[in-house]
Amino acid sequence: MITSASIELYTEHRGLARIQGAMDYLRQTGARLAGARGASSMLLTAAVAALMVAANELIDSWSDGHLLAAWMVLWGIAFAGMALLAVPARNAVALVRSGAKAWAEARRHAAEDEKTWNAALHDARLMADLSRAMNGIAVEDMRRYR
Repeated sequence: MITSASIELYTEHRGLARIQGAMDYLRQTGARLAGARGASSMLLTAAVAALMVAANELIDSWSDGHLLAAWMVLWGIAFAGMALLAVPARNAVALVRSGAKAWAEARRHAAEDEKTWNAALHDARLMADLSRAMNGIAVEDMRRYR
C-alpha cells in the first residue's frame, strides 16, 4: 500500500490570507468611490434606479400584452435619465464635497483658536500678544468705517 503525504508548509494561514485579500479589495473599492467621480456615479445610479422603479410601476399598469414596447420604453427612460441626471448629480456631489471641506476647515480653525486661547489664559505674554493683535484688528475696522 502506497501512501503519500504533502510536505508543503505554509508560512501563513490560507484562510486568513484570503480574508486579508478581501479586506484590501474592499478598502481599495472604498478609496475608488471616495472621490468626486465615484460619489457622483453612485448618486446617478441611485437616481436612475429610483426613476426605473417608478417607470416600471407605471408601465406595469398598462402593458397588458405589449412587453417589447414596455421594455423599450423602460430602457429609453433609463438612458434618458442617465443623460439628463449626470450633470446635476456631479454638481450636487461637488457642492456637498466643498461644503464638507469648508466645514472641516472651520472646525480645524476653531479648534486651533480654542487651543491658543486656552494657552493664553495661562501665559501673560501670549495674552498680551493676542490683545495687541485684536486691538490692531479693531483699529483697522474703525478706519474702514470712517
